[in-house]
Amino acid sequence: MTAVNSVKTTCPYCGVGCGVIASVATDGSVQIKGDPDHPANFGRLCSKGAALGDTVSLEGRQLVPQVDGQSVNWPAALEHIAKRFSQIIEQHGPDAVAFYVSGQLLTEDYYVANKLMKGFIGSANIDTNSRLCMASSVAGHKRAFGSDTVPCSYEDLERAKLIVLVGSNTAWCHPVLYQRISKAKQDNPDLRVVVVDPRRTDTCELADMHLAIKAGSDTALFNGLLVYLAAHDESNDTFVSHHTEGLDAVLQQARRQLPDIQTVSRWCGVASDTVEAFYRWFAATERVVTVYSQGVNQWSFGTDKVNSIINCHLLTGRLGRPGMGPFSFTGQPNAMGGREVGGLANQLAAHIEIENAHLRPRVQQFWQAPRIADRAGHKAVQMFEAIGRGEIKAVWIMATNPVVSLPAADQVRAALRRCEFVVVSDCIANTDTMGFAHVRLPAQAWGEKDGSVTNSERRISRQRAFLPAAGESKPDWWILSEVAKRMGYAPQFDYTSAVEVFREHAALSGLENQGSRDFDISAWAALSDEAFHELIPTQWPITVAHPMGTKRMFTDGRFFTASGKAKFIAVEVKPPAIPTSAQFPLCLNSGRIRDQWHTMTRTGKSAKLSSHINEPLLWIHPHDAAQAALVDGGLAQVVSQWGDAITRVRISDDQRRGEVFLPMHWNDQFTQHGYADAVINPVVDPISGQPEFKHTPVKVQPFVVAWHGFLLSRRQLAMQEVDYWALSRGDGFWRYQLAGKTLPAQWEAWARRLLCCPDPGINWIEYHDRGAKRYRAARMQHNRVESCLFVAPTLLLPERGWLESLFVKDVLSDQERLGILTGKPAKAMIDPGAIVCACFQVGIHQITHAITQQGLTSVEAIGRVLRAGTNCGSCIPELQRCLTKPQADALQA
Repeated sequence: MTAVNSVKTTCPYCGVGCGVIASVATDGSVQIKGDPDHPANFGRLCSKGAALGDTVSLEGRQLVPQVDGQSVNWPAALEHIAKRFSQIIEQHGPDAVAFYVSGQLLTEDYYVANKLMKGFIGSANIDTNSRLCMASSVAGHKRAFGSDTVPCSYEDLERAKLIVLVGSNTAWCHPVLYQRISKAKQDNPDLRVVVVDPRRTDTCELADMHLAIKAGSDTALFNGLLVYLAAHDESNDTFVSHHTEGLDAVLQQARRQLPDIQTVSRWCGVASDTVEAFYRWFAATERVVTVYSQGVNQWSFGTDKVNSIINCHLLTGRLGRPGMGPFSFTGQPNAMGGREVGGLANQLAAHIEIENAHLRPRVQQFWQAPRIADRAGHKAVQMFEAIGRGEIKAVWIMATNPVVSLPAADQVRAALRRCEFVVVSDCIANTDTMGFAHVRLPAQAWGEKDGSVTNSERRISRQRAFLPAAGESKPDWWILSEVAKRMGYAPQFDYTSAVEVFREHAALSGLENQGSRDFDISAWAALSDEAFHELIPTQWPITVAHPMGTKRMFTDGRFFTASGKAKFIAVEVKPPAIPTSAQFPLCLNSGRIRDQWHTMTRTGKSAKLSSHINEPLLWIHPHDAAQAALVDGGLAQVVSQWGDAITRVRISDDQRRGEVFLPMHWNDQFTQHGYADAVINPVVDPISGQPEFKHTPVKVQPFVVAWHGFLLSRRQLAMQEVDYWALSRGDGFWRYQLAGKTLPAQWEAWARRLLCCPDPGINWIEYHDRGAKRYRAARMQHNRVESCLFVAPTLLLPERGWLESLFVKDVLSDQERLGILTGKPAKAMIDPGAIVCACFQVGIHQITHAITQQGLTSVEAIGRVLRAGTNCGSCIPELQRCLTKPQADALQA
């Protein structure tokens, strides 16, 4: 296969913003590799980025506009949307409509959506799924710095002497940055890493210290640190006196609640000598970077958590210089870009506050807008509550799946079911949210879109198209502009390319901005089309004075508050908004796993990414599992006052007692009633509006079934007559995990219905042990296995790996056919076991066998023998555990 073109672009997953080189071959396949010149990743990619080529097929794409289930042309769809929105605005006012947008949009898409809603419709009812991941960080920055400014650069991770990772499973959620930290630790033996997380995650494999604090007690830990630093004369008095304000009140409150380390220890549930050791390290180390992510942000007091961290850096003057600072790792590829253009309901644009009475009319004049929103709109959770109450009568959802990703997800579904007019723009046809749409619009996907994104370190990079648009799909900025034109605003939305939008965005950032606002890319306001095409990744601000960008912020000690000084923020240590109880005794924490992304609309297409964890799992401590009568590998029902979910059980002492963890990714396309956010409580931070995804009181109980099974099939099947199923993609087949509450009366008839093969003449082989209640069957076509099914009354089922390998064969031997019926591989076959390395499909049995038989003692040695860990490196923490733990524990997360 010969590559016909190679394009440098940016990965569409997390906020790391990795550079990617995509090469399209003559047969249409796409090869992906990391861009060695991109300063975010220097050629590294994680498992998800490395598998991007698996996800760009046309399978499952929304290819044409549809209105009320009927395919229509673009003009008809656009006219219909414009007419319905205009009617609702005329009858009920501008606040009766809303946009719910996404960190998956490009900056240009975000800009046009925000401009249309706030300047022309005249409402601030536009919010984004980024509200769910980083709004508390935004609010904390604004309280302390006067602006939403991330002060650090990724290179500070290499220049630090102490990195504190708080509420961040970096190894799984930001793997490339984890790899950078790991490499820095190898190169610099003096670098120490502390992980603050209730769970022992893969990130802890790198840690010199792990503080397994009680969920939500970060504020106590960092308020206590502030008290300790002040008591031990570790404050930077010059910095504090010249560049900050408010310290005395903050220290007074912190000392009142946390007078000593023993009190901190009780709040956090960590031994006092461990707390003190961490405090000593922090106090003694000048170059400290404190990285925080969703474990800090996703709380009803997430903003306070952020400020408790920033307070410690302000007290010691540890920001604005190399190798130090508070550093928020964002969750989405363009969460930062959305913040820049005002994609949040409480912002205007270009980091201008919506309440700014001086600049608001200037923005209106700049846009030539007939009106402009003058107050904040509904934030994400509030927005869907307002839809449910009938206050918002029309909503346009773009590039996101809120009926899976928002808390109390069943309430979100009920709200959309009642909504008068729902428009959904997406590249995927059958998301859970698309099912509620009156109008479905085909948006371009990654690989087809052209524009820009901004990563966690303020670095603007280009996303470039390297594939033709699928079907009739269009860029989101174009769709929005065409609707705006039909609503009567043609002159202000007469864009013909993404670069035209970008230039306007850049110009707006310089509006009356002579250093008064942090976000300024006005040096690019006159960027030519060619220069935009060739744009290299650059960190803002980008001004005439700094045309090559700005590495780190606050180097001069000047902040964006009215006084020019940073503010210490007094924060109170609080318990969770809704505590656990006798009825709901466990704290549920939700989050991500290594190889999946959001609601799996993209990563679910990749067989490699579906091989590591292929169904929803509930991580639970052995004590809590025993209390609930759960068994490892069995099924559990997780119940809260908002909903329930069914999931597989993984018992692990890496999980803190009293707390359980459930991934967020699964939805109705991949499992039956396994989406975690049906369970999650909808309580939000009153300042940021960010939901409390990290603490929902739940109970867990066995999901009692009469049989367990699995099914492998070359066809995707409609599940029927089963009470639990989970679907994942294999290499040339589909993988189903199954369970049922009652045993079928007629096994063969049931199996034929399940496999959709009513033809009595089909080549069908089966085995049924009625006494043991075990059943096995296979559907054969021309001596090739088309599907196979295994059922047992217990969890004792055959290994899957060797069976899955039969699907790459066109002809099975007699031994292989016999193996299907006996449930045992032919003698020459070795089952790889559960997959550890997604890139090269290396299983746990292969790894442990090689370690034992060849005496392997290092990850590098495993890589030389099996290649595992030599591509993206995401599996390296698990490989390390294979070397140090018993095989049974090797896959515990």
